[in-house]
Amino acid sequence: MLTWIEIIFFFFILALTVYGFFQPLYLRYKLVKIGKPENRFDNLPKRIINAVTSFFFLTCSLKKERIFTGLMHIFLLYGSLTFDTVSVNHILEGFNENWNFFGHGLIRNMHSAWADVFGIMVLVAVLYFTIRRWVVRPKYYTYPSYESFIIYTLLVTVTITFFIYEGAAIAFNPGHAYSAFIGKEIAAWMVATFGPIGATGVKINWWIHIINVFAFVIYVPRSKYLHMIFGPVNITFQSNQSTGFIKPLSLDMENAETFGVVHATDFTWKDLEDSFACIDCGRCDDYCPANRSEKPLSPKNLHLNLKKFLLKEKNILLKKEQGEPTPLMTGTYTEGEIWTCTTCGACMHVCPVKNEHIPKIIGLRQSQVLMESKFPTELATFFKNMETNSNPWGFGAATRAEWTEGLDIKTLAQDSNVDILFWVGCAGSFDERAKKVSQSVVKILKAANVNFGILGLEENCCGDQARRLGNEYMFQMLAQQNIETIKNYNIKKILVTCPHGYNTLKNDYPALAQQLGITDWNVEVVHHTEYIEQLLKEGKLTLKGKMSDSATYHDPCYLGRHNHIFDQPRSVLCKAGLSLKEMKNNHEHSFCCGAGGGLMWTEETLGKRINHLRTENALNAGSNLISTSCPFCMTMLEDGVKDNGKEEQIKVRDIAEIVSECL
Repeated sequence: MLTWIEIIFFFFILALTVYGFFQPLYLRYKLVKIGKPENRFDNLPKRIINAVTSFFFLTCSLKKERIFTGLMHIFLLYGSLTFDTVSVNHILEGFNENWNFFGHGLIRNMHSAWADVFGIMVLVAVLYFTIRRWVVRPKYYTYPSYESFIIYTLLVTVTITFFIYEGAAIAFNPGHAYSAFIGKEIAAWMVATFGPIGATGVKINWWIHIINVFAFVIYVPRSKYLHMIFGPVNITFQSNQSTGFIKPLSLDMENAETFGVVHATDFTWKDLEDSFACIDCGRCDDYCPANRSEKPLSPKNLHLNLKKFLLKEKNILLKKEQGEPTPLMTGTYTEGEIWTCTTCGACMHVCPVKNEHIPKIIGLRQSQVLMESKFPTELATFFKNMETNSNPWGFGAATRAEWTEGLDIKTLAQDSNVDILFWVGCAGSFDERAKKVSQSVVKILKAANVNFGILGLEENCCGDQARRLGNEYMFQMLAQQNIETIKNYNIKKILVTCPHGYNTLKNDYPALAQQLGITDWNVEVVHHTEYIEQLLKEGKLTLKGKMSDSATYHDPCYLGRHNHIFDQPRSVLCKAGLSLKEMKNNHEHSFCCGAGGGLMWTEETLGKRINHLRTENALNAGSNLISTSCPFCMTMLEDGVKDNGKEEQIKVRDIAEIVSECL
């Protein structure tokens, strides 16, 4: 069909298209490579299978929070995959008009109809996204709309020029119609309007379609739609660790020149890849408690602003120009962003491409705290209390075990022959409200004849809050002492009431122990809701009394979303006779109480109070009993109930307190 001159011109624009597609990809690849090394290549076959499954079944988009939008993405995905084969076929038709990947039989018949169906679906999807972006326009659609305008325009022109070329080809040679029902209609219209279509008319429409396809190919890697390539790669290399895990810094911190993240090169390559994989869908903003309470943090912009920075300073970062890259806290990120994150993990849970927000924020906090001594002023007292008395409240370390008075609890120093260590934690030892939970747990353990003990004065703060506030030095100091104590007593099982302590002991301590050269660290960590449910299931604990009321349960972020403990607390409540009324946001979509990430110890001066939003969810559930399983959540919910003037009608109870009342 093409002349020699046209063939030469075709290969010229093909070469330009190939260069235009791969040049920005190669640039972004080089920018990703400047990040610190990190091993994400373990169990590679499983990783690839997971990514392929996620891509082809679009599990990344078909989340229950936006199922219709996910359906529209299916139209675009399979429309694009269909057009990939059609477009390659059309290119080859320029050299041989009878060429077809699928031959000229049944498969060709099916594919011709399939292509027309998905051509319509692509147009429907574009119409949907156009209305959503420019008419409805949710607040999380903040990215410059010109990118969407260009890509939507190209999707429409590629689809329409495909239909027109198909119609022209059928009008010229009706034998090529097969089951292309749209093409047949367009061919009939063309003949009726313009008369017989000649080879020149087919060729003109072929060129128009091919140029539109090439323009689309060139534009994609230069736009946010690069996520079509980087997204599956990002899913392949997602972390296999709990989302509550924080990678430890070097143990030799005193000789280190930098701590945490100052420049883009302090991020890992996976952190940098996240920025190019971001879809700008806004799901993370939807579910972020800081963003929902009108604070400066946008988890989405955490990645989009990093991408802008990398592309803006690419020449310096790639050593093509002299100079030092600008620190990230100078223009890219603000203190209002990094100090309003509760590290609840909602953003990471809903991200379709598995971007990792929390490690970046912790890294930025580490550099601010350890290198600049910049942090909210009220944290100065917190850090001092931790350093001098190993607890956030600043109570004398010698009073850590005073809550046990009259309870006849042995310490491991007195008798280390125990089946389980009850790790009381700072809240359970010093906070007046949380002490009642500790006492309830003791009552339960004794009722079940469990052989347990506590560390008493040998127990230090687990270091969770210090770590998530960026003070890695303090965390390591506290954690190393605790690890040494646990090893000395040869403890194999630890019971914890605080989800933050649970997460730290379960996920952070093993990695630190490995850094310390401890190769046989094998300590089972259980939360009290898990353990109580196990005791009830095994018949070791009997509830003599039952409550005949209803309750609503608040899932603590570090118990539920980060560590997937959802069913056990609910099972215990039901066994206690309570009927459950779920809040609007529950299970993996639970809304944070506002205390996580060390924010329990800061003043919430920006936007609305997060605990007020969560308390509103709880009150709307319609129960006079709010249950939880975290001392921080309990404090925040009780404060929220009091601020609503409902403390007389609504009670907040830990699950251990409820079970204790039923003994």
